[in-house]
Amino acid sequence: MAQALQNITISAPGFAGINTQDAPLQQEPSFAADATNCIIDKEGRVAARKGYSMVSSNGATVLGSSAGIESIGEFVQSDGTKIVFSCGNNLIFTGTSTLTDVTGSLTITANNWSMASLANKFYFYQIGHAPLVYDASTSALTTIAAHAGAAGTAPQGNVCLAAFGRIWVADVTGDKYTLTWSDQLDGVDFSGGSSGTLDLTTVWPGGFDEIVSLIAHNDFLIILGKRSILIYSGAGTPSTMTLSDTILNIGCVGRDCVQSTGQDILFLDYSGVRSLARTVQEKSAPIGDISKNVNNDIKTKVQAETGNIKTIYDPQNAFLLINFPDVGVVYCFDTRYPLENGSYRATTWTAMNPLCFTVTDADELYMGVATGIAKYATYTDNAASFDLQYFSHPLSFGDSSRLKFLKGVNITTFAGAGATVVLNWAYDY
Repeated sequence: MAQALQNITISAPGFAGINTQDAPLQQEPSFAADATNCIIDKEGRVAARKGYSMVSSNGATVLGSSAGIESIGEFVQSDGTKIVFSCGNNLIFTGTSTLTDVTGSLTITANNWSMASLANKFYFYQIGHAPLVYDASTSALTTIAAHAGAAGTAPQGNVCLAAFGRIWVADVTGDKYTLTWSDQLDGVDFSGGSSGTLDLTTVWPGGFDEIVSLIAHNDFLIILGKRSILIYSGAGTPSTMTLSDTILNIGCVGRDCVQSTGQDILFLDYSGVRSLARTVQEKSAPIGDISKNVNNDIKTKVQAETGNIKTIYDPQNAFLLINFPDVGVVYCFDTRYPLENGSYRATTWTAMNPLCFTVTDADELYMGVATGIAKYATYTDNAASFDLQYFSHPLSFGDSSRLKFLKGVNITTFAGAGATVVLNWAYDY
């Protein structure tokens, strides 16, 4: 017997992002099975990500057949002058619209530089390489050893951090447990003043670990190993800083997989994306799992990735990006409103293929790509279109015991002129 048509409304489908952890048949319409080239906009809707437009015009010429720009950072000098440094093809460049090679006679064999700024100088560290410094007073890029003010030997570390008025360095070939710091406000002096070192071999809570990354937060120095985390207080005076907290069985997968949001520290562990939220009164460090809904996917990508995983937090767009360059996917976590389980709404990006990121002083998101420096802008990828794709999980529409036949669909979208929207549907049982 024929029955009257019933209207079923699904408002803001997928606004809770991807969920591939829970059983598909038990999920609400708010979760998506797939949300490719999407973001969660400020109204809480699934929306198209922006694309990228090229900033540099001569990248293909100076980068040749190399992977592209693999490291990028901005140096804001004391007089307000801004210089963007980028690295690729075993060269170091300055500039944005035109990449100018400033490598000179320096010997460089890789492009995975860690960069930091202190006291009107800009520093470059990479494992197996002599550390470099750009001095704004002389406009010269040299090794630290060749700098006129150098004292002692700067370690050839893989990670550097400018914090508490000095440069901190770690992760040296054959020594991944010693933390080294420079003199106060003098990042080229590693022997005088208050410079020093700290051996962490007896401090790791699990017996042994190796330093992967460093970050400062709320007057704490946070040292991330592969399997544990050390939190030091009083790092303004390193000789008397004390171990405030330790965390076992949680660490960091790579040097560039840690970001500060100003209120929290977000980092990529082998078990997923984590939040280090510190309770000031109790001096405790509870750990939040912000990728609960896609943890298995994240863990699979971490194991499969052979390149340098890079992350960035963009406060202007309120998202955390995690790039798996060889796998070919970027995970985007919306940081505006956590879900009830404490996780962040997750979507994925493809086709963009970035290699590195930086957020400039003007709040622009720059990224290194195969042909130079690009900017997160417009809604095309270097003038080429891309597809936004969203799939829901199977939907019972509130009553799984009743058969339903799709008779008609009305879709409300917010799109630019000329956009093509395609609806696919399928049924089971």
